[in-house]
Amino acid sequence: MTRNHLTIAFCASAVIAILSSGAIVGWRVPNASGSVFIKITKTAGADFTPRPTAPVFILAIGNDGRPGQTVTRADAIHLIGVNPISKQATILDFPRDTGLDIPGHGVDKATHAHVYGGPRLTAEMIGNAVGVPVSYAISTNFEGFIGMVNDMGGLVVNVPERMKDNDAGVDLQPGTARLSGNSALGYARNRKQFALGDLRRTENQGYLIISALEQLRSESVGPIGTLKLLANLGRHSQLEGIGLKDLYALGRLGLSIDPANVRNYVVETESGTGTQMRLAGDYASLFADFADDAVLQTH
Repeated sequence: MTRNHLTIAFCASAVIAILSSGAIVGWRVPNASGSVFIKITKTAGADFTPRPTAPVFILAIGNDGRPGQTVTRADAIHLIGVNPISKQATILDFPRDTGLDIPGHGVDKATHAHVYGGPRLTAEMIGNAVGVPVSYAISTNFEGFIGMVNDMGGLVVNVPERMKDNDAGVDLQPGTARLSGNSALGYARNRKQFALGDLRRTENQGYLIISALEQLRSESVGPIGTLKLLANLGRHSQLEGIGLKDLYALGRLGLSIDPANVRNYVVETESGTGTQMRLAGDYASLFADFADDAVLQTH
């Protein structure tokens, strides 16, 4: 399920509400449609239930998988931190070509961690870089992203400017629009028309996550609404290491976050070795600011 890359994982469950979706890779939830849109896995020893007041860190991954592919890259990489006390959240957007230390493989493009070890290794890489325990990883591919958005009845977004990229398959006029799965995928993949290329695409993916949260939040009100959302997601998910109780708790947490209290931040990079991009700016300070409570106070 690739929807629109990684941010797309967002749509898969509406990202922060994506928290509500659940985990991946081991146990397949019985589903009526027979389509698995999203995979979510518990990745770390840190658990949501024992410390419900502690920040929760989730990695949303949009991979480039096509039907039949078993080895895929992480084209979208978004680390989502949620603070249950302040009801705030932060999304750190990592450009896919950022050079990071991949456990067991040395420094390489972040996108390749998914090739070497799927969502679990990608989460370990990002968690090590930022200094946080990434408890859950959500991964989706193109087909899954499209299916999930369509299953939501489309995704309402504000298109800030004319977006046209034949390679990404997008042609949108400025203004508010309800995008189909294919159009939302094009929105998330579009980069060639922008001077900042992948950096702008990565930022737009984060915006899609927030838009999905806003839409799900307005349509999934109260405990019953959460259960209906989880039932829908459950029909299209694979879960590993997470139970329905945790899923429900995460869903309620995600839907409790006002999109106005979500900060979307693209991690700064610069040219590096070969086609890898080095982390730039005072990234150590940025990561420390994020790691303590999932909220950026000084950035």
